[in-house]
This record gives sequence, C-alpha cells and structure tokens, in this order.
Amino acid sequence: MSNRAAYITAAKARPFAVQDAPLPEPGSNEVVVRSYAAAINPVDWKIQDYGVFIENYPAILGTDAAGTVHAVGSSVTHVKPGDRVIAHLDGLANKQNTNNGFQLFPKTASIYVAKLPDNISFAEGSVLPLAISTAAAGLFQKDYLSLPHPQVGGKATQSDEIVLVWGGSSSVGSTVIQLARAAGLQVATTASAHNHDYVKALGASHVFDHTSSSVVDDIVSALKGKKFVGIYDAISTEDTVKKNVDIASKLDGKKFVATVLPPPEGLNSDVTVKGVFALTIAGNEVGKAVWSDFVPEALKDGSLKTKPEPLVIGKGLEKLQEGCDKNKAGVSAKKVVIEFD
Repeated sequence: MSNRAAYITAAKARPFAVQDAPLPEPGSNEVVVRSYAAAINPVDWKIQDYGVFIENYPAILGTDAAGTVHAVGSSVTHVKPGDRVIAHLDGLANKQNTNNGFQLFPKTASIYVAKLPDNISFAEGSVLPLAISTAAAGLFQKDYLSLPHPQVGGKATQSDEIVLVWGGSSSVGSTVIQLARAAGLQVATTASAHNHDYVKALGASHVFDHTSSSVVDDIVSALKGKKFVGIYDAISTEDTVKKNVDIASKLDGKKFVATVLPPPEGLNSDVTVKGVFALTIAGNEVGKAVWSDFVPEALKDGSLKTKPEPLVIGKGLEKLQEGCDKNKAGVSAKKVVIEFD
C-alpha cells in the first residue's frame, strides 16, 4: 500500500508536483481515507496564487474528499475500514500535510467523517464536506447567527423566521440553504436568473437577481416586517458585504452578517460582520449536531442533496492543477471534482 500526493513545492509554484508521499497513521480520534474523489475550492488556488497560509514547503492542499475508510484510530466507533465516507480534511488548522486532500490517502479528525450511502457516487459526495462545515459555522455557532440545529426528516419546528443567503447557487450557499431549511427557517437568497429554479429546488422561498441594480431595495422591501434573523454572505466580496450590511441596517431583526472571507474594514455600521472559519465547529456542540446527528441520516434519506453537481474534469492527481485553474476561471452551480483510481 503506497501513497502519492500533488505537492506545491514552493510559494506560488505551479504546476503541482505529483510524488510519493508517506502513508498516514491515524491518531486515536482520526480516520485515514482512501480517496476516490477530491473537490476543488477557491481556497486551494488562492493559496497557490498568493503564497498565503502555508508555512513550510513542499505542501499539500485540498479540503474535500470522498472514498473508503482505510484505517481508524482506537477511539473511532462510527465508521470502520471499508465504509464509504465523505471527509472534511483539517490540514488548514493543524498544518499537517497528512491532513490535506490532494493525495490518495489523507487523514482527518473523526468528527469530520460521515458515511456515504451506496446510491451517492464519490464524485457527488466530494462536493459537500467543506461546505457543510463552513455553512454550519456561520449558521449555528452561538457567536454567529445562532440558529436552531438542523433536524432529519422534517422534524425541526417550522418557523416564520427568515435568513438571507447571498450567493445561493455557490457551493457554500447551496449547503447553507439546505441546512437552514432543515433547521426550520425560511430562506431568501440571491442568484443569477438562470439559477433561480436551482435555489428554489434547494428550499429557498424568495429569490433575487444579484445583478439587478435594485437588488438591495428589492430585498429590503420583500423582507420588511418579517422575522429577519440575519445574513449569510457565501460570496463575501467587498461589494457583497457592503450590500448586505446595507440590507441588515434597514431591516428590523438581527443585524449580523456572517462572511466566508475576512470582512473589509471601516464598514461603520450598527451591523456586526464576522468571518467564519469552518474548523471551529469541532470545538463546540455544532460539530456533533451537524456532522454526527444530521449529515449521515440526511444523506441516507435524501434530504441533504449533494449540490452543486460535480463537474468532473478528469482522473488522477495530475489533473488537480487543471481543476484549480478551472475553479479560478469560474463555474456556475457546479463544483470542480477530480477522481482518483
């Protein structure tokens, strides 16, 4: 049994260098996965392009994997070798190459591993892990939107409270909509006109065209008088954050915007804006509530959909550079995935 990985050899180096890599050994609360699909996220090409986050080279990137369990630590009981799983890889937190996804055998903390039903392909499953953790961090942590935890099978108390999701057709936005609905919330979202049906199918009840010059006024008008509980900005450019701050300041309710990137400075508003870091959920009740209590059963009963759909652009570690470049160029309601034999 041998491992191979796609390394970034120095700051801003490209393309990735595919080389032999050590085969990880699981700690007591870790799982080693034999990966058969890895999804690409913007953080991957941004680290490569900008030379940020990485302190030591050569380094391995990647946060999303789907495959089979290769080995488990002594304290792991919810999965066993051979199980099909999805995994959010936690290398960005612990700085260990072994815990990143651009390799055949990554490992991660067991809290971020959930069983994948047989009827969902590895490519489909790989689109979810980072999005699940990122969505959960902003929606459910007490110092963010602090919403009720999601429930399987429609068991959540249905509320007339409404959350705004900016960028509902993005990877994170697609999962935010689903988790918010599973928590019983109503969802308003933005998307390009051609993705309105897509976000409605995920559960959004109000959809706005983010390209419209009147989008801020349209949202404020539609949500005025409703029980507004805050905003999740799944795009988080300076422009989107400013628009969301404007919206929140004009609505009654929770004046809070969760962002997936560090927010710009000098917003000067009564609205709180706070960036999320996905891996913080392992340190509180949210990690268990989402990854253990919700995700496995929601995947099994079909209420958590593997959206956006995977855009598989090839097989093999050698294709990861092309995948990062494709993600950087932009995709709509799709997530770039590389499969491994």
